[in-house]
Amino acid sequence: MKIFMLGWEFPPFISGGLGTACYGLTKAISQLGTEVVFVLPKMIDHQDSTHVKLLSPSSLSHSFTYHQVEEIKNVKIKTIDSPLQPYLTPQQYSKKIEEIIHKKRFFTGEVSYNDVNKDNAHYSGDMFTEVRRYAVVAAELATKEDFDIIHAHDWMTYPAAMAVASITGKPLVVHIHSTEFDRSGEHVNQPIYDIERKGFHAAEKVIAVSYFTRNTVTSRYSIDGDKVEVVHNGIDRSLNSDSNVNWALKHTGIEKEEKIVLFLGRITMQKGPEYFLRAAKKVLDVYDNVKFVMAGSGDLMHQSVEMAVNLGIGSKVLFTGFLRGDDVQRIYKMADLFVMPSVSEPFGIVPLEALNNDVPVIISKQSGVSEVLTHVLKVDFWDVDEIANKVVAVLKYPSLKISLQNHGNFEASKLTWKNSATKCVEIYKQLLCGAYC
Repeated sequence: MKIFMLGWEFPPFISGGLGTACYGLTKAISQLGTEVVFVLPKMIDHQDSTHVKLLSPSSLSHSFTYHQVEEIKNVKIKTIDSPLQPYLTPQQYSKKIEEIIHKKRFFTGEVSYNDVNKDNAHYSGDMFTEVRRYAVVAAELATKEDFDIIHAHDWMTYPAAMAVASITGKPLVVHIHSTEFDRSGEHVNQPIYDIERKGFHAAEKVIAVSYFTRNTVTSRYSIDGDKVEVVHNGIDRSLNSDSNVNWALKHTGIEKEEKIVLFLGRITMQKGPEYFLRAAKKVLDVYDNVKFVMAGSGDLMHQSVEMAVNLGIGSKVLFTGFLRGDDVQRIYKMADLFVMPSVSEPFGIVPLEALNNDVPVIISKQSGVSEVLTHVLKVDFWDVDEIANKVVAVLKYPSLKISLQNHGNFEASKLTWKNSATKCVEIYKQLLCGAYC
């Protein structure tokens, strides 16, 4: 069996949980003996890569394989030259294009926007135009590949997946990791919602990362529940490392005896940074020997810094910016507690990573990961009093912390990408049997 898979990020280029999920799932599918052609809308410079060899293609003929990494030997990556990035709004996308133009002007002299378009057909000021262009190129690429199933991750790749399905007649599976309602609440971007809805209706099967997300798909997009399968995400146990904690502490201003409460993720409305900071204020009113670390970046970064100052806890909150690689492992090793107060979290891989590093976890009940974890503390994202109470309890009572560490780590170890991949392969087989049996 061979899968034509479309995603919009893949390690080592990760902006959020989608890249981690695509990598974990793809690797596990390959280990089950299923071949994957992974199409990535990314303009990649191989000099920036770490554990794999990447190519920057200027045509459809370029691809690379993970032939140097045994565990994903059945995966072939094909990249489409594109400035698309995950988690960008149309406005942020336009700003990114302006930055590209500015850089081109700096290195090559004065050029107009039209010159950039002429020289680089993939640059468009409109993100939705770029999504459509990616769909055309992906469809053309698909005609040169042999495969059985199309599997597309999140809205930006759905038009491409639908185009490929229309041309080839192959069964289409769309995977939803985060809906527009998760990202924007009730103020959805209508064009994005429309693309998501078309993708769901066009697919033979929709894979949701949780029952929480499945409910959103069925109720908000009018999709029959029988069409939506739940496949929870997993964790890669090999990510646990023995990072040097003392080395990390040296450069932070955190005293060795101070406790550390961690927020790690995009600093956006969806992730609830406001509730983390309001709870931090309440904790510090009764327990002073603690620092709160916000690791990540996002559109609410500056607002969160200002909020910490206005709450009078600016000296107790550290903002690290976006972390990757060993720095992520170091921050886990430093942390005494991880808090995820997400307003709407389709799944939430970060709590599993925290548990994998023996960090006890508090998560919002409005998250998919709360469906599969028992040995964590759960709260409503808006209940800052309860979040604060639970933070203080973990910091004050070592027996509670140890219990959450031990049982939580064991529970997380059962959530493997192999299990997720096995469910996906079963869905593929069902569709192929329905088409050909």
